[in-house]
Amino acid sequence: MSGGGAAQGGVEQGRVVIPDKLYYRIGEVEAITGVPAYVLRYWESEFRLLRPKKNPAGQRLYRRRDLDLVLRIKTLLYDERLTLEGAKKRLVAESRGPAQLDLGVRGSALEAALRRMRDQLRALRDRLTPPKL
Repeated sequence: MSGGGAAQGGVEQGRVVIPDKLYYRIGEVEAITGVPAYVLRYWESEFRLLRPKKNPAGQRLYRRRDLDLVLRIKTLLYDERLTLEGAKKRLVAESRGPAQLDLGVRGSALEAALRRMRDQLRALRDRLTPPKL
């Protein structure tokens, strides 16, 4: 990766310099991450979280978060020596981490809203039901 293209306006993640762009083609992802294109395509079939967009011509367009995920998968598989299943489980656990805290707050607010709605529907039903003689 010689030349100023990758380092110019890029963001450094660990030892990897990622150019600051909106989309990256698969060849660029291969050069940045060191993961061959055929492996990237295979990982797409194995990891649900890795879903790059495709342009009308069918070329993959990776976003920054896709690159970060590729680097994370690479670390899990190659450095931490996890199996594919182990890496999948770790990624799912990591992706759900902060969301579980949010669900607790949202869950109670949602529960209260559903109770209010139920009470309103019961009141409406009572008004619409003819009185029993």
